[in-house]
Amino acid sequence: MGTSGSGEKFTVLGQDMDVIVAVFANILSWMVQRFAPFLLPRLLPVIQEEEIEASSPSSNQTKCIAIGRPGGKEQLRIITLKRGFATCGYNVAHGGDETSNDYDNNQNSSSSSPFIDISQKLPPNTVLVRVHAFSINYADCCIRWGLYESANKFVGWPIVPGFDIAGMIEQVSDDNSTNCGFHVGDRVYGATFFGAYSTRVVVPVSQLRKLPTSTLTLSQAAAIPAVSLTALYALYLGGQFPTEEVENSGTCSASSTIRPSNRSILIHSAAGGVGSMLVQMSKLLGLSPVVGVVGRSSKVDAAKALGCDHVIDKSTCSGSLWTQATKVSPNHAGYAVVADANGVSTLQKSFDHLCATGRLIVFGFHSNLPMGQDMLSPVEWLKMIFKVSKMPKFNAMDFVSSNRSMLGFNLSFFVNEIGMLSRLYDQIGTWLQQEKLQVPRVVEMDMTEIAAAHELIQSGKSIGKIVILTDVATQDS
Repeated sequence: MGTSGSGEKFTVLGQDMDVIVAVFANILSWMVQRFAPFLLPRLLPVIQEEEIEASSPSSNQTKCIAIGRPGGKEQLRIITLKRGFATCGYNVAHGGDETSNDYDNNQNSSSSSPFIDISQKLPPNTVLVRVHAFSINYADCCIRWGLYESANKFVGWPIVPGFDIAGMIEQVSDDNSTNCGFHVGDRVYGATFFGAYSTRVVVPVSQLRKLPTSTLTLSQAAAIPAVSLTALYALYLGGQFPTEEVENSGTCSASSTIRPSNRSILIHSAAGGVGSMLVQMSKLLGLSPVVGVVGRSSKVDAAKALGCDHVIDKSTCSGSLWTQATKVSPNHAGYAVVADANGVSTLQKSFDHLCATGRLIVFGFHSNLPMGQDMLSPVEWLKMIFKVSKMPKFNAMDFVSSNRSMLGFNLSFFVNEIGMLSRLYDQIGTWLQQEKLQVPRVVEMDMTEIAAAHELIQSGKSIGKIVILTDVATQDS
């Protein structure tokens, strides 16, 4: 990331240098793939921590999928790290306390390495997890393209992508060996701030939880963290965060908090990863009606099974999506919450269909990005620029006069919010233990199939969560 001595970003024609670099790097990948594919290996930068002669790596050496520069699937390279190295999230301070660096305000932290030397000892308040499974998110494709702001800001290149892991604890930091609640051999799941595409990753103890039930497999557990944390925080922003009664009993007391009379919610992509969690959590929190929107008829039954009171199928509904949405809203007056990760295609209409006191919760911009595309050609960049130019502009005065609001978030920036994330983790764990949350459908793939996994999630046709099994899982099966 380019910064001046005062910490201000360098920009070119108003664009962050990270975006400029991503544009040129992706177009270069596209040109080489199209006109000289035999040169693609030349686009793979050397990674300092890689074991070059790794024909017979030790079982204690970490294998990971590292991306050397922005580009296509050719950048997804499985490498073996030198002895004593593992991967880590950007908030694991190398040899220091996990909260010692203010990452949220550090504008020059792109030198943070995705690799950590653990040959001597682990950083305080961390554990080393032997990863059996990690999941794939669409955000990982954005990271590879160089379009994910937190990845650019806090890690840079090379980067090991991924948020969700499940596995077994291999080592506990010396300072925490007796009081962190974790022991070697514990089965755990949780989220990293990148670094999950790996067989061994160092994670702060605050970001992990033991598997809540014996019936939950490590593969299923790897599908849970990012989607469930995103869904529950979205509901918190929507004014529906669980009360103490919910946390303790799993039920909702209508009189336990102050809420408007309209408690309806409209959920876009209701059968997707985050959407499926939003539907279930909305029902647990007493929202009604819960209206789900899906893009294909094949997903209608899945949305209904999750608990949607009404499902709108965009591919077959008579009239517009919004005509149908109005009909099933309370008194045709709109929704208390609309959860929208679509971006330009629905953002304005989602806001327009809020009721008075309603909140639009934004946590993604999928329709701004190219679905089904691996290489970003010059045409794709022009399409993205056009879509950005069509993004709706909101006036703060309109929020006041209409008594409606819009809030947005990205969990990958929440590194300092340990207490808040812990409460989210605990509530999700309670619901899982009580078997009140269905785990997303899991599609298992091998670590060597990572390029195919990215292609599948980019297609927009995947159902449930794509989970990658590491060679560790293969050895233990």
